[in-house]
Amino acid sequence: MARHHSPRFLQLVHDARQRIRELSVDQVKAKLDRGDSFVLIDVREESEWAQGHIPGAMHLSKGIIERDIETRLPDTTTELVLYCGGGYRSALVADNLQKMGYTNVFSMDGGWRGWCERGYPATTD
Repeated sequence: MARHHSPRFLQLVHDARQRIRELSVDQVKAKLDRGDSFVLIDVREESEWAQGHIPGAMHLSKGIIERDIETRLPDTTTELVLYCGGGYRSALVADNLQKMGYTNVFSMDGGWRGWCERGYPATTD
């Protein structure tokens, strides 16, 4: 929830959102249901991932994704959909990945909380 975030953090996210593309939780679910080809990446912390995540997601936390993305996903045209708790950290990561040359990056607005609020599938595997 935005009210728990500092004003400067929210400004940083707002700035990043001017440069990135976002998908709603429902749009991401529809892509999964259709079997669209994309990589879903959870950028939350390890402890958040362990408590539950979207089935089929890859975990690359915000703290390491910029360091590890090129070895894990070297094709900069691969469609990437990023999510975090609410869509703020994933927006920042999407902005950074675009700066690194990734051209098909989306942030899931609403994040894990939005996913859970809709009762969509989750796993701890």
